[in-house]
Parts: sequence; C-alpha cells; structure tokens
Amino acid sequence: MMREVKVVCREMDCGNPVSESRGRLIEDGRRGVRLYRCRGHESSIRQCGRGGPGVCDGEYYRHVTCSESVRLVDGAGLCSGRVEVKSNQSWASVCEADFDRQDAEVVCRDVGCGAPAALQGGLYGEGEGQTWDKEFQCKGKESLLLDCDTSDRENNTCLPGNAVGLTCSEPDDVRLVGGDSRCAGGVEWYDQGEWRTVGTTDWNQRDVAALVCRQLGCGSTVSALPGNTTRGNGASCSGSESSLRECRRTYDLRPGLTVICSDLLVQPDIFLTDPMGGVFRGHQRPEMFRGYNFTITCSTQPQYPGGSFLLTFTSSNRTQIQPAVNHSAAFLFPAADDSHQGNYSCVYDNYVFSHNFSSESELLSLTITGN
Repeated sequence: MMREVKVVCREMDCGNPVSESRGRLIEDGRRGVRLYRCRGHESSIRQCGRGGPGVCDGEYYRHVTCSESVRLVDGAGLCSGRVEVKSNQSWASVCEADFDRQDAEVVCRDVGCGAPAALQGGLYGEGEGQTWDKEFQCKGKESLLLDCDTSDRENNTCLPGNAVGLTCSEPDDVRLVGGDSRCAGGVEWYDQGEWRTVGTTDWNQRDVAALVCRQLGCGSTVSALPGNTTRGNGASCSGSESSLRECRRTYDLRPGLTVICSDLLVQPDIFLTDPMGGVFRGHQRPEMFRGYNFTITCSTQPQYPGGSFLLTFTSSNRTQIQPAVNHSAAFLFPAADDSHQGNYSCVYDNYVFSHNFSSESELLSLTITGN
C-alpha cells in the first residue's frame, strides 16, 4: 500500500508518506474506488490501476499520513534523500551549513523513519528550485520540523554540492519474536498501535524474509518457514523494497512466517587477565611483561546452550579450541614471550535450528614488553 500512499502524498503536494492504516468501516451503500497497482512514481492516482467506481459494502477506508512540510527526495527509499522544506507552496532544498544532527533527528522522525545514519552535503544531488532561507534551531526532541525555532541565515548563498542529503535508519516497526535472538523468530510489525503477526504466501516467503533480515541488520536469510499455528495479515514484497512497510499488505489472514537470519549469534567478548599482575595498560593496547602467565577469556551472552570457542592468533595462524562452559572459555598461557605478541580474536560456533552459526569478537592486540 505504501506505493499508493507515495502517489497520494505526491499528488496532494504533502511531502513523504509517513504511514497508512485501515480506517473505519465504510457505510454500506457508499460508493468508492478500489486503488491498486501503483508503481510509486506516478504523479496522480488516476495513472494507477483502479477497480471502481463501485459499491464498497464490507470494505474499509484507507487512512494516509504524509509529512506535509518536509520531504526526502531522490533517495533509494522512503528514509533517504535530499532534504527539502515547503516554503510558500513550493519546495526548497536546505544548505548543509544550516543543518545539524539535532535538525536531522527531527526530520527523520517527521517522515516516519528511525535515527539519522548519514548527513552530508550533495549526497543526493542538487535541488532545481530555491534554497531555504532560514536556519533551523531544533533541540532534537520535537515531533515535527515545524515545531523547531528558526532564524535568518547569516549567509544567503549556498555553494553547489552543499544541498544537504540525509539517510535515516528504517523505522523500528519490525521484530522477530520467540527465537531467543533478535535475528530469529516469528515476524511481527507494529501497526495501528500494536504488534501484529505478519503472514505471507509460500511463493513470497523468501522475499519477505530477506527484507526483514536486511531491515533488522541481521545479515542474510538462512531459513524461512511458515508458522505452525499463528496466522496474520498478509505482506507481499518484490524484494526491491528497503523496509517492510513498503510492501503491499492485505488484511486477509495468511500463515505466519518464521525467519532465521545469518547474524543469529551476538558478538562474543574477548578480554585479558593475569593473576600475577603482569599486565600493563599501555596507551594503544595492553602490554604483557615477559615470563608472566596470562589468560585470554572468550564469553558470550546466554542465548543458546553449548557451542565452542575458537581462539585465533593472527600473527602465526595458530588456533586453540575449547567447549563453551557457562557461555565462556579460558585459554591459559604459562609464560609470555615475544612469540605471543600480536592480535587475538574469539570465534563462537554453535549448531542451532539445524544450522551452523558463528560470530567473531573484536581484535585484542597484545604487546610483550621487558621483564
């Protein structure tokens, strides 16, 4: 439905689509139009496929919310593009010098997206019209850009390449539940004030699953299976969308979808301990005195039982492996010498949901110093 909402907001000159929902039941006998098959780039809903007019008994009104006074244009999806502000019934680009992180937080919120991810002049090209002649003074907590204070710009020129481009994160309106990980479980989306099960057809499972894993930052799809008992409102995705809200949705019940993504396991921790006091915390990385014993410990959050830790030493390709006991493993080195200097990392492996998963820690850099 968001494709149709895009066209409606564009035709009404009301900025970006923020949300759409099912409104109240249409009174029996009322006439209406069934709108479908918009591609999203049309300038009017008259250019979309229509199934009416006709009597809409048993149907629902559609409720559309647009951003009204600000929009993101020429981006890859609903949450990225060049920032433009509505001024005197026309749209004006904003100069990078007049726009900061707090302004970006409000714009992302205003257009129904998550927190700002990238802010850069010229990122999404130059606007063809005028440049906004005010400077925003948002505090970052406002709901709408119109709620922010403004002041006159000190410099009325905006050099080429300085029209501010903004990339917001996708809205936090999708989650996976019941899988002991944020990257596994049944798919739910936040709709009209509550979390609802997402259902899909067999032929569309892989596209929906891939989009969910991508939107959650959980890697690629490992498995996509229909839920056992739960049914939910349908979602139909083409695979090119940037978020689940851009997919076509239906309110007929379909089998729920259980998704497992590749980044199932959280990143493990790695740290250095020494019972003899041989570690000196240097400016760049820990330093170990020669001759002292030390221990490198790998640990992870208690997501799943079992598994193992592989300690890798990148300077010589040496590895050690131990089973995870209480979600951790300790690797003892009896006497430090120059051969122990280098970079270490922990790789946690576990067999879960009939698949092998692994996750690697950050590097631990160790220097061996004098006696």
